Amino acid sequence: MSHNSSPQTVTTTKSEALKGSIRVPGDKSISHRSLMFGALAVGQTKIEGLLESEDILGTAGAMNAVGAVCKKHDDGTWTVDGVGLGSLMEPEAPIDFGNAGTGVRLCMGIFASHPIAVTMVGDASLSRRPMGRVLDPLREMGTEVIARRGDRLPATIRGAQTPLPTTYRVPMASAQVKSAVLLAGLNTPGTTTVIEPVATRDHTEKMLVGFGADLKVEINDAGERVITLQGQPELKPQNITVPGDPSSAAFPIVAALITPGSDVLVEGVLLNEQRIGLITTLLEMGADITVENERESGGEKIGDIRAKHSALKGVTVPAERAPSMIDEYPILSIAAAFAEGETHMLGLEELRVKESDRLAAVARGLEANNIPCVEGEDTLTVTGGATGIGGGTVETHLDHRIAMSFLVLGLAADKSVTVDDAAPIATSFPTFLPLLKELGGKLSVQGENA
Repeated sequence: MSHNSSPQTVTTTKSEALKGSIRVPGDKSISHRSLMFGALAVGQTKIEGLLESEDILGTAGAMNAVGAVCKKHDDGTWTVDGVGLGSLMEPEAPIDFGNAGTGVRLCMGIFASHPIAVTMVGDASLSRRPMGRVLDPLREMGTEVIARRGDRLPATIRGAQTPLPTTYRVPMASAQVKSAVLLAGLNTPGTTTVIEPVATRDHTEKMLVGFGADLKVEINDAGERVITLQGQPELKPQNITVPGDPSSAAFPIVAALITPGSDVLVEGVLLNEQRIGLITTLLEMGADITVENERESGGEKIGDIRAKHSALKGVTVPAERAPSMIDEYPILSIAAAFAEGETHMLGLEELRVKESDRLAAVARGLEANNIPCVEGEDTLTVTGGATGIGGGTVETHLDHRIAMSFLVLGLAADKSVTVDDAAPIATSFPTFLPLLKELGGKLSVQGENA
Protein backbone atom coordinates (compact mmCIF):
# COMPACT_ATOMS: atom_id res chain seq x y z
CA MET A 1 0.00 0.00 0.00
CA SER A 2 1.22 3.48 -0.83
CA HIS A 3 1.35 4.69 2.76
CA ASN A 4 4.21 2.28 3.30
CA SER A 5 6.08 3.42 0.16
CA SER A 6 8.44 6.35 -0.37
CA PRO A 7 6.99 9.72 0.71
CA GLN A 8 5.43 11.75 -2.09
CA THR A 9 6.12 15.45 -1.66
CA VAL A 10 3.50 17.67 -3.31
CA THR A 11 3.28 21.48 -3.55
CA THR A 12 0.29 23.62 -4.50
CA THR A 13 0.52 27.22 -5.67
CA LYS A 14 -1.92 30.14 -5.87
CA SER A 15 -4.26 29.33 -8.73
CA GLU A 16 -6.68 31.04 -11.06
CA ALA A 17 -10.42 30.48 -10.70
CA LEU A 18 -11.38 26.82 -10.32
CA LYS A 19 -14.08 25.77 -12.77
CA GLY A 20 -15.83 22.57 -13.71
CA SER A 21 -18.29 19.79 -12.93
CA ILE A 22 -16.76 16.79 -11.19
CA ARG A 23 -17.61 13.58 -9.40
CA VAL A 24 -15.84 12.54 -6.24
CA PRO A 25 -15.29 8.88 -5.35
CA GLY A 26 -18.07 6.82 -3.82
CA ASP A 27 -18.87 7.26 -0.16
CA LYS A 28 -16.34 5.49 2.02
CA SER A 29 -18.75 4.50 4.79
CA ILE A 30 -21.30 3.00 2.40
CA SER A 31 -18.58 1.28 0.36
CA HIS A 32 -17.18 -0.50 3.43
CA ARG A 33 -20.63 -1.64 4.51
CA SER A 34 -21.71 -2.74 1.03
CA LEU A 35 -18.87 -5.25 0.90
CA MET A 36 -19.35 -6.42 4.49
CA PHE A 37 -23.11 -6.85 4.37
CA GLY A 38 -22.87 -8.46 0.94
CA ALA A 39 -20.47 -11.02 2.43
CA LEU A 40 -22.94 -11.77 5.24
CA ALA A 41 -25.89 -12.18 2.87
CA VAL A 42 -26.75 -15.40 1.05
CA GLY A 43 -26.38 -14.80 -2.70
CA GLN A 44 -24.86 -12.11 -4.90
CA THR A 45 -24.83 -8.39 -4.09
CA LYS A 46 -24.11 -6.00 -6.98
CA ILE A 47 -22.42 -2.65 -6.33
CA GLU A 48 -22.06 0.36 -8.63
CA GLY A 49 -19.83 3.31 -7.76
CA LEU A 50 -17.75 1.51 -5.13
CA LEU A 51 -14.88 3.63 -3.82
CA GLU A 52 -11.75 1.86 -5.04
CA SER A 53 -9.38 3.27 -2.46
CA GLU A 54 -6.82 1.33 -0.48
CA ASP A 55 -9.09 1.24 2.58
CA ILE A 56 -11.99 -0.27 0.65
CA LEU A 57 -9.82 -2.73 -1.26
CA GLY A 58 -8.54 -3.82 2.14
CA THR A 59 -12.09 -4.55 3.25
CA ALA A 60 -12.71 -6.53 0.05
CA GLY A 61 -9.59 -8.55 0.82
CA ALA A 62 -10.76 -9.15 4.37
CA MET A 63 -14.13 -10.46 3.18
CA ASN A 64 -12.40 -12.72 0.66
CA ALA A 65 -10.17 -14.03 3.44
CA VAL A 66 -13.19 -15.28 5.40
CA GLY A 67 -14.86 -17.00 2.45
CA ALA A 68 -16.81 -14.41 0.45
CA VAL A 69 -15.91 -13.56 -3.15
CA CYS A 70 -15.59 -9.82 -3.85
CA LYS A 71 -14.84 -9.20 -7.51
CA LYS A 72 -14.55 -6.22 -9.86
CA HIS A 73 -15.93 -6.60 -13.39
CA ASP A 74 -14.91 -5.05 -16.70
CA ASP A 75 -17.78 -2.53 -16.58
CA GLY A 76 -16.52 -1.16 -13.26
CA THR A 77 -19.20 -2.77 -11.13
CA TRP A 78 -18.47 -5.12 -8.24
CA THR A 79 -20.19 -8.25 -7.05
CA VAL A 80 -20.01 -9.94 -3.67
CA ASP A 81 -20.95 -13.61 -3.43
CA GLY A 82 -21.89 -13.88 0.22
CA VAL A 83 -21.52 -16.87 2.50
CA GLY A 84 -24.26 -15.92 4.97
CA LEU A 85 -24.23 -15.23 8.69
CA GLY A 86 -22.60 -17.94 10.75
CA SER A 87 -20.64 -19.34 7.81
CA LEU A 88 -17.44 -17.29 7.83
CA MET A 89 -14.25 -19.31 7.46
CA GLU A 90 -11.16 -18.84 9.61
CA PRO A 91 -8.54 -17.01 7.51
CA GLU A 92 -5.26 -18.74 6.77
CA ALA A 93 -3.11 -15.69 7.50
CA PRO A 94 -3.33 -12.33 9.31
CA ILE A 95 -5.54 -9.77 7.59
CA ASP A 96 -3.80 -6.47 6.74
CA PHE A 97 -6.12 -3.47 7.04
CA GLY A 98 -3.46 -0.93 6.06
CA ASN A 99 -4.67 2.46 7.28
CA ALA A 100 -8.39 1.61 7.48
CA GLY A 101 -9.73 2.38 10.94
CA THR A 102 -13.34 1.91 9.87
CA GLY A 103 -12.56 -1.36 8.10
CA VAL A 104 -10.79 -2.97 11.03
CA ARG A 105 -13.23 -1.79 13.72
CA LEU A 106 -16.34 -2.91 11.86
CA CYS A 107 -14.73 -6.22 10.96
CA MET A 108 -13.93 -6.77 14.63
CA GLY A 109 -17.67 -6.66 15.25
CA ILE A 110 -18.40 -9.12 12.45
CA PHE A 111 -15.71 -11.59 13.54
CA ALA A 112 -16.61 -11.29 17.23
CA SER A 113 -19.75 -13.41 16.99
CA HIS A 114 -18.33 -16.08 14.69
CA PRO A 115 -16.39 -19.01 16.21
CA ILE A 116 -13.18 -18.25 14.32
CA ALA A 117 -9.82 -16.76 15.25
CA VAL A 118 -8.69 -13.75 13.21
CA THR A 119 -5.44 -11.81 13.51
CA MET A 120 -5.61 -8.20 12.31
CA VAL A 121 -2.64 -6.00 11.46
CA GLY A 122 -2.24 -2.51 10.04
CA ASP A 123 0.28 0.10 8.98
CA ALA A 124 2.27 2.25 11.40
CA SER A 125 -0.52 4.82 11.69
CA LEU A 126 -3.32 2.32 12.30
CA SER A 127 -1.16 0.39 14.78
CA ARG A 128 -0.99 3.49 16.98
CA ARG A 129 -4.76 3.96 17.10
CA PRO A 130 -6.74 2.72 20.14
CA MET A 131 -9.09 -0.21 19.64
CA GLY A 132 -10.27 -0.64 23.25
CA ARG A 133 -13.48 1.32 22.76
CA VAL A 134 -14.58 -1.34 20.26
CA LEU A 135 -13.03 -4.38 21.92
CA ASP A 136 -14.48 -3.70 25.39
CA PRO A 137 -18.16 -4.21 24.44
CA LEU A 138 -17.18 -7.19 22.26
CA ARG A 139 -15.54 -8.76 25.30
CA GLU A 140 -18.86 -8.37 27.13
CA MET A 141 -20.41 -10.50 24.37
CA GLY A 142 -17.91 -13.31 24.97
CA THR A 143 -15.13 -12.45 22.51
CA GLU A 144 -11.55 -13.33 23.45
CA VAL A 145 -8.94 -10.72 22.58
CA ILE A 146 -5.15 -10.82 22.46
CA ALA A 147 -3.72 -7.41 21.62
CA ARG A 148 -0.75 -5.16 22.20
CA ARG A 149 -0.70 -3.04 25.32
CA GLY A 150 -3.45 -0.45 25.14
CA ASP A 151 -5.55 -2.64 22.85
CA ARG A 152 -3.65 -1.73 19.72
CA LEU A 153 -2.87 -3.73 16.60
CA PRO A 154 -1.76 -6.35 15.91
CA ALA A 155 -4.69 -8.04 17.63
CA THR A 156 -6.22 -11.49 17.51
CA ILE A 157 -9.86 -12.06 18.35
CA ARG A 158 -11.57 -15.40 18.80
CA GLY A 159 -15.32 -15.21 18.45
CA ALA A 160 -17.53 -16.89 21.00
CA GLN A 161 -19.14 -20.24 20.17
CA THR A 162 -22.36 -18.87 21.67
CA PRO A 163 -22.10 -15.06 21.80
CA LEU A 164 -24.08 -13.19 24.43
CA PRO A 165 -26.57 -10.45 23.53
CA THR A 166 -25.89 -7.14 25.24
CA THR A 167 -27.40 -3.77 26.00
CA TYR A 168 -24.63 -1.26 25.45
CA ARG A 169 -24.66 2.48 26.04
CA VAL A 170 -22.05 4.07 23.76
CA PRO A 171 -19.90 6.27 26.04
CA MET A 172 -18.74 8.56 23.23
CA ALA A 173 -20.15 9.77 19.90
CA SER A 174 -18.74 7.03 17.65
CA ALA A 175 -20.48 5.43 14.69
CA GLN A 176 -17.70 2.84 14.58
CA VAL A 177 -18.34 1.61 18.14
CA LYS A 178 -22.10 1.54 17.61
CA SER A 179 -21.69 -0.30 14.33
CA ALA A 180 -19.24 -2.86 15.71
CA VAL A 181 -21.68 -3.83 18.47
CA LEU A 182 -24.58 -4.08 16.03
CA LEU A 183 -22.52 -6.19 13.62
CA ALA A 184 -21.56 -8.50 16.47
CA GLY A 185 -25.27 -8.70 17.29
CA LEU A 186 -26.09 -9.95 13.81
CA ASN A 187 -24.88 -13.48 14.58
CA THR A 188 -25.84 -13.39 18.27
CA PRO A 189 -29.01 -15.13 19.46
CA GLY A 190 -31.59 -12.82 21.01
CA THR A 191 -31.78 -9.03 21.07
CA THR A 192 -28.78 -6.70 20.95
CA THR A 193 -29.50 -3.13 22.06
CA VAL A 194 -27.33 -0.07 21.54
CA ILE A 195 -28.18 3.20 23.30
CA GLU A 196 -26.71 6.23 21.58
CA PRO A 197 -26.88 9.47 23.65
CA VAL A 198 -25.55 11.53 20.71
CA ALA A 199 -26.72 10.63 17.20
CA THR A 200 -23.96 9.63 14.77
CA ARG A 201 -23.99 8.63 11.10
CA ASP A 202 -26.66 5.99 10.62
CA HIS A 203 -25.54 4.10 7.50
CA THR A 204 -25.25 0.83 9.42
CA GLU A 205 -28.87 0.98 10.59
CA LYS A 206 -30.29 2.01 7.21
CA MET A 207 -28.31 -0.54 5.24
CA LEU A 208 -28.97 -3.42 7.63
CA VAL A 209 -32.70 -2.81 7.24
CA GLY A 210 -32.20 -2.76 3.47
CA PHE A 211 -30.47 -6.14 3.66
CA GLY A 212 -33.39 -7.58 5.64
CA ALA A 213 -32.33 -7.28 9.28
CA ASP A 214 -34.98 -6.84 11.98
CA LEU A 215 -33.76 -3.53 13.37
CA LYS A 216 -35.71 -0.72 15.01
CA VAL A 217 -34.70 2.77 16.15
CA GLU A 218 -36.66 4.60 18.84
CA ILE A 219 -36.09 7.73 20.91
CA ASN A 220 -36.40 7.25 24.66
CA ASP A 221 -37.59 9.78 27.25
CA ALA A 222 -34.04 11.09 27.63
CA GLY A 223 -33.84 11.89 23.92
CA GLU A 224 -31.38 9.05 23.25
CA ARG A 225 -31.50 6.79 20.20
CA VAL A 226 -32.27 3.21 21.21
CA ILE A 227 -31.38 0.70 18.49
CA THR A 228 -32.62 -2.87 18.85
CA LEU A 229 -31.50 -5.71 16.59
CA GLN A 230 -32.86 -9.23 16.51
CA GLY A 231 -30.02 -11.68 16.00
CA GLN A 232 -29.43 -14.26 13.29
CA PRO A 233 -31.61 -12.95 10.45
CA GLU A 234 -31.10 -14.17 6.90
CA LEU A 235 -29.65 -11.19 5.09
CA LYS A 236 -30.72 -10.84 1.47
CA PRO A 237 -28.37 -9.64 -1.30
CA GLN A 238 -28.95 -6.15 -2.72
CA ASN A 239 -28.21 -3.97 -5.73
CA ILE A 240 -26.39 -0.91 -4.41
CA THR A 241 -25.40 2.38 -6.05
CA VAL A 242 -22.85 4.18 -3.87
CA PRO A 243 -23.31 8.00 -3.83
CA GLY A 244 -20.41 10.46 -3.79
CA ASP A 245 -18.61 10.79 -0.45
CA PRO A 246 -19.42 14.12 1.28
CA SER A 247 -16.11 13.95 3.16
CA SER A 248 -14.28 13.86 -0.18
CA ALA A 249 -16.57 16.50 -1.71
CA ALA A 250 -15.54 18.83 1.12
CA PHE A 251 -12.13 19.45 -0.47
CA PRO A 252 -13.20 20.80 -3.89
CA ILE A 253 -16.08 22.67 -2.22
CA VAL A 254 -13.76 24.57 0.14
CA ALA A 255 -11.22 25.04 -2.65
CA ALA A 256 -13.91 26.83 -4.68
CA LEU A 257 -15.02 28.96 -1.72
CA ILE A 258 -11.52 30.34 -1.03
CA THR A 259 -10.18 30.70 -4.59
CA PRO A 260 -11.39 33.94 -6.27
CA GLY A 261 -13.66 33.55 -9.28
CA SER A 262 -14.31 29.84 -8.72
CA ASP A 263 -17.52 27.99 -9.59
CA VAL A 264 -17.43 24.21 -9.02
CA LEU A 265 -20.25 21.65 -9.22
CA VAL A 266 -19.78 18.35 -7.39
CA GLU A 267 -22.29 15.84 -8.71
CA GLY A 268 -24.16 13.05 -6.93
CA VAL A 269 -23.10 13.70 -3.33
CA LEU A 270 -24.64 11.90 -0.33
CA LEU A 271 -26.77 14.33 1.72
CA ASN A 272 -27.47 12.15 4.76
CA GLU A 273 -28.35 14.55 7.61
CA GLN A 274 -25.71 12.95 9.85
CA ARG A 275 -23.01 13.77 7.28
CA ILE A 276 -23.62 17.41 6.25
CA GLY A 277 -22.44 19.32 9.31
CA LEU A 278 -19.71 20.97 7.24
CA ILE A 279 -22.22 22.28 4.68
CA THR A 280 -24.35 23.67 7.52
CA THR A 281 -21.27 25.37 9.01
CA LEU A 282 -20.07 26.81 5.71
CA LEU A 283 -23.53 28.25 5.02
CA GLU A 284 -23.44 29.92 8.45
CA MET A 285 -20.08 31.40 7.42
CA GLY A 286 -21.72 32.98 4.37
CA ALA A 287 -20.69 30.43 1.75
CA ASP A 288 -22.37 30.56 -1.66
CA ILE A 289 -23.41 26.89 -1.72
CA THR A 290 -26.53 25.54 -3.39
CA VAL A 291 -27.89 22.01 -3.75
CA GLU A 292 -29.26 21.13 -7.19
CA ASN A 293 -31.09 18.09 -8.57
CA GLU A 294 -31.91 16.69 -5.13
CA ARG A 295 -33.12 13.10 -5.30
CA GLU A 296 -33.24 9.79 -3.44
CA SER A 297 -31.38 6.55 -4.09
CA GLY A 298 -31.35 3.44 -1.94
CA GLY A 299 -33.03 5.21 0.95
CA GLU A 300 -30.41 7.98 0.98
CA LYS A 301 -30.80 11.57 -0.17
CA ILE A 302 -28.27 12.73 -2.78
CA GLY A 303 -27.77 15.92 -4.77
CA ASP A 304 -25.36 18.07 -6.80
CA ILE A 305 -23.52 20.70 -4.74
CA ARG A 306 -22.47 23.97 -6.38
CA ALA A 307 -19.87 26.12 -4.59
CA LYS A 308 -18.70 29.59 -5.64
CA HIS A 309 -16.02 31.87 -4.26
CA SER A 310 -17.39 33.56 -1.15
CA ALA A 311 -16.61 36.18 1.46
CA LEU A 312 -16.64 34.06 4.61
CA LYS A 313 -16.97 35.16 8.22
CA GLY A 314 -15.90 33.39 11.40
CA VAL A 315 -18.46 31.47 13.46
CA THR A 316 -18.64 29.24 16.52
CA VAL A 317 -19.16 25.58 15.63
CA PRO A 318 -21.02 23.90 18.53
CA ALA A 319 -19.75 20.68 20.05
CA GLU A 320 -22.98 18.83 19.27
CA ARG A 321 -22.31 19.25 15.56
CA ALA A 322 -19.01 17.34 15.74
CA PRO A 323 -20.42 13.84 15.01
CA SER A 324 -21.87 15.05 11.69
CA MET A 325 -18.57 16.51 10.48
CA ILE A 326 -15.82 14.86 12.50
CA ASP A 327 -13.68 14.17 9.41
CA GLU A 328 -14.16 17.68 8.03
CA TYR A 329 -12.52 19.83 10.71
CA PRO A 330 -9.12 19.87 8.95
CA ILE A 331 -10.64 21.32 5.77
CA LEU A 332 -12.93 23.62 7.79
CA SER A 333 -9.79 25.08 9.38
CA ILE A 334 -8.60 26.01 5.88
CA ALA A 335 -11.89 27.78 5.14
CA ALA A 336 -11.57 29.54 8.50
CA ALA A 337 -8.13 30.86 7.52
CA PHE A 338 -9.83 32.90 4.77
CA ALA A 339 -12.80 34.03 6.87
CA GLU A 340 -13.15 37.42 8.54
CA GLY A 341 -12.64 37.12 12.29
CA GLU A 342 -12.31 34.05 14.47
CA THR A 343 -13.77 30.58 13.97
CA HIS A 344 -14.16 28.60 17.19
CA MET A 345 -14.49 24.80 16.89
CA LEU A 346 -15.66 22.97 20.00
CA GLY A 347 -15.95 19.32 21.07
CA LEU A 348 -12.99 18.01 19.06
CA GLU A 349 -11.67 15.34 21.44
CA GLU A 350 -12.35 12.61 18.84
CA LEU A 351 -9.75 14.22 16.54
CA ARG A 352 -7.04 13.14 18.97
CA VAL A 353 -7.51 9.47 18.00
CA LYS A 354 -7.94 9.62 14.23
CA GLU A 355 -5.30 8.58 11.65
CA SER A 356 -3.09 11.08 13.46
CA ASP A 357 -3.69 13.40 16.38
CA ARG A 358 -5.58 15.50 13.87
CA LEU A 359 -6.12 18.41 16.20
CA ALA A 360 -2.40 18.82 16.81
CA ALA A 361 -1.55 18.12 13.16
CA VAL A 362 -3.94 20.83 11.94
CA ALA A 363 -2.63 23.36 14.45
CA ARG A 364 1.00 22.70 13.51
CA GLY A 365 0.15 22.94 9.79
CA LEU A 366 -1.63 26.26 10.28
CA GLU A 367 1.27 27.64 12.30
CA ALA A 368 3.75 26.53 9.64
CA ASN A 369 1.81 28.60 7.12
CA ASN A 370 1.44 31.79 9.18
CA ILE A 371 -2.19 31.27 10.12
CA PRO A 372 -2.94 32.29 13.73
CA CYS A 373 -4.60 29.57 15.77
CA VAL A 374 -5.05 28.42 19.35
CA GLU A 375 -5.18 24.70 20.10
CA GLY A 376 -7.06 23.62 23.23
CA GLU A 377 -7.54 20.17 24.69
CA ASP A 378 -10.69 19.69 22.60
CA THR A 379 -11.00 23.02 20.80
CA LEU A 380 -9.41 24.95 17.95
CA THR A 381 -9.69 28.66 17.23
CA VAL A 382 -8.52 29.96 13.85
CA THR A 383 -8.14 33.66 13.08
CA GLY A 384 -8.73 34.44 9.44
CA GLY A 385 -7.56 37.21 7.18
CA ALA A 386 -3.84 37.12 7.97
CA THR A 387 -1.43 38.37 5.34
CA GLY A 388 1.43 36.34 3.97
CA ILE A 389 -0.36 32.99 4.34
CA GLY A 390 1.55 29.95 3.12
CA GLY A 391 5.19 29.19 2.56
CA GLY A 392 5.36 26.22 4.90
CA THR A 393 5.87 22.48 4.70
CA VAL A 394 3.22 20.44 6.50
CA GLU A 395 3.91 17.13 8.23
CA THR A 396 0.98 14.88 7.37
CA HIS A 397 1.64 12.07 9.89
CA LEU A 398 0.39 9.53 7.29
CA ASP A 399 -3.03 11.22 7.44
CA HIS A 400 -4.85 11.60 4.12
CA ARG A 401 -7.14 14.39 5.32
CA ILE A 402 -4.27 16.49 6.62
CA ALA A 403 -2.53 16.13 3.25
CA MET A 404 -5.60 17.09 1.19
CA SER A 405 -6.59 20.00 3.43
CA PHE A 406 -3.24 21.75 3.21
CA LEU A 407 -2.95 21.14 -0.53
CA VAL A 408 -6.26 23.02 -0.83
CA LEU A 409 -4.76 25.82 1.27
CA GLY A 410 -1.96 26.29 -1.27
CA LEU A 411 -4.42 26.98 -4.09
CA ALA A 412 -5.44 30.29 -2.48
CA ALA A 413 -2.51 31.14 -0.20
CA ASP A 414 -0.09 34.01 -0.85
CA LYS A 415 2.82 31.56 -0.94
CA SER A 416 3.00 27.95 -2.05
CA VAL A 417 2.26 25.15 0.43
CA THR A 418 4.05 21.78 0.53
CA VAL A 419 2.95 18.54 2.21
CA ASP A 420 5.70 16.10 3.14
CA ASP A 421 3.77 13.01 2.00
CA ALA A 422 0.68 12.88 -0.19
CA ALA A 423 0.84 9.10 -0.69
CA PRO A 424 -1.76 8.36 2.07
CA ILE A 425 -4.38 10.25 0.01
CA ALA A 426 -4.85 6.97 -1.86
CA THR A 427 -6.57 5.52 1.22
CA SER A 428 -9.73 7.54 0.50
CA PHE A 429 -9.43 9.73 -2.63
CA PRO A 430 -7.01 8.25 -5.18
CA THR A 431 -8.08 10.70 -7.92
CA PHE A 432 -7.60 13.82 -5.75
CA LEU A 433 -4.49 15.26 -7.42
CA PRO A 434 -5.66 14.85 -11.04
CA LEU A 435 -9.06 16.24 -10.05
CA LEU A 436 -7.45 19.38 -8.61
CA LYS A 437 -5.53 19.82 -11.85
CA GLU A 438 -8.70 19.27 -13.90
CA LEU A 439 -10.38 22.14 -12.04
CA GLY A 440 -7.41 24.42 -12.75
CA GLY A 441 -5.36 24.00 -9.61
CA LYS A 442 -1.60 24.49 -9.83
CA LEU A 443 0.39 21.68 -8.26
CA SER A 444 3.68 19.89 -8.60
CA VAL A 445 4.65 16.43 -7.46
CA GLN A 446 8.20 15.98 -6.13
CA GLY A 447 9.34 19.13 -7.85
CA GLU A 448 7.86 18.37 -11.28
CA ASN A 449 4.69 19.73 -12.80
CA ALA A 450 1.82 17.23 -12.45
